[in-house]
Amino acid sequence: MNKLDSSLAPPFFSSPPIFHSQKMSCSISFLLLLHFVLLLMVLPITQSFVFPLDEGGDLIEKTCKKTPHYDLCVSTLQSNPQSSNTDVPGLAHIISDFLLAKATDTLDYIHGLLKQSPEAELQKALANCAELYIPVVKFSLPQAIDALTNGHFGFANYGISDAAKEADACEKGFSGSTKSPLTDGNKLVDNLSGVAVAIINLLKGS
Repeated sequence: MNKLDSSLAPPFFSSPPIFHSQKMSCSISFLLLLHFVLLLMVLPITQSFVFPLDEGGDLIEKTCKKTPHYDLCVSTLQSNPQSSNTDVPGLAHIISDFLLAKATDTLDYIHGLLKQSPEAELQKALANCAELYIPVVKFSLPQAIDALTNGHFGFANYGISDAAKEADACEKGFSGSTKSPLTDGNKLVDNLSGVAVAIINLLKGS
């Protein structure tokens, strides 16, 4: 009479197996959630190593859209591997260094033409261009690049703008029947100066 009918036993007598099952289920859910959170944390880091060029390309495009010569800006920066892993000041440095290199090339070309003993009018114009380019290559641009490095953006722009001014003066020194053999070089120096100044202006406004 006092024995309990097992079929009438209260529900909590059979609960331990159910509770154990629920505990295991919760543990599995927690582990899955932890795995998912860790995956979300690791994924951006992985992407930053796999796709650095895309991020650099985006910065180049955004920056070059704010310059007067977009195509020249993009092609110049993309030709330098360091541009994919730098910031806007770094892009300004790359353009400025490239400008100095091209101004130096133009000056070397002028000296080469002068050695060929051209006719008087051409020789006079070339000599004038040499006088204009020498201070640009030796002083204005190196000092501008140093100023850029030290954060003196106003002085940097002044020196770089001087390169454009002297290239324009060189081109205008050829007149009449004397055709300029430096048109391409002068135009490149002028346009690169415009790009460099535009990028440095972004730094001045930041």
